Amino acid sequence: MTLAVTGATGLVGRFFVEEALARGESVTILGRTPPPPGFFPAPTGFRPYALGDRPDLSGIDALIHCAFSHLPGRYRGGEGSDPEGFTRANLDGSVALFEAARAAGTGTVLFLSSRAVYGRYPPGTALTETLTPYPDTLYGKVKAEAERRLFALASDSFAPVALRATGIYGAAGPGRAHKWQALFEDFRQDRPIAPRRGTELHGADLAAAARLLRDTGARGIFNASDILLDRHDLLALVAEAEGILHPLPPRSDAAVSVMQCDRLAALGWTPGGIARLKASLPALCRPRPALTGPGPAD
Repeated sequence: MTLAVTGATGLVGRFFVEEALARGESVTILGRTPPPPGFFPAPTGFRPYALGDRPDLSGIDALIHCAFSHLPGRYRGGEGSDPEGFTRANLDGSVALFEAARAAGTGTVLFLSSRAVYGRYPPGTALTETLTPYPDTLYGKVKAEAERRLFALASDSFAPVALRATGIYGAAGPGRAHKWQALFEDFRQDRPIAPRRGTELHGADLAAAARLLRDTGARGIFNASDILLDRHDLLALVAEAEGILHPLPPRSDAAVSVMQCDRLAALGWTPGGIARLKASLPALCRPRPALTGPGPAD
């Protein structure tokens, strides 16, 4: 089996690559520049790719599409002052990639979508895959439309999958910050922290879901989410691990819509829950390792 991954050096894409490498699978990175030496634990292939291109996908059995163009650190609102350019890069670019995969005979395309497609549903709604997309951001609209355009290409030999992921956490690659890096530093410095809670999923559990979908030949839309986490509880773990005595932020009382993951669970998927968060914390609290050479491109 040969796998190609876009956005492979980003926080989320890296988990798909590392899972495949751990299984001895051949992985090809599609990106603007090759990953720097040592970024991944084993060698990978590389083919030049930027959103909007129709890359060479000959010999590729499966494609995972994670690449997304946005302002640094922002997805919702990531279009900045250029919504047309944002849409052109991310929607038109994704469709061009899907069409290239179908033309090349790539049998499975997994698109990393987002819970943002459910944006306008009232807080506290149980979010299932049968709900009609109701996005309230351009990011969510682009993800929902990219899903629709992908499934329009489905055939007996072309199996599309949309994996709607919640917030992904986990240790970052060399030279990269994990998603809570700034939050942890604010807490260490006793800066004000606003109450917040939301749903989270470890990147390794997301990669395990993708593996299960590929192995079972599943197609369609699948939610991927795990724990409902309050910043108060997360930072309490950090305080215990690092001996921090600052007061914790207050708990949030906001209602949260939680994605129901029954479709994945029916295939045997079981994410790691709070135990995985606690096991991951030492790596999240460590300083980031330095990376020599040019920085990786998503």
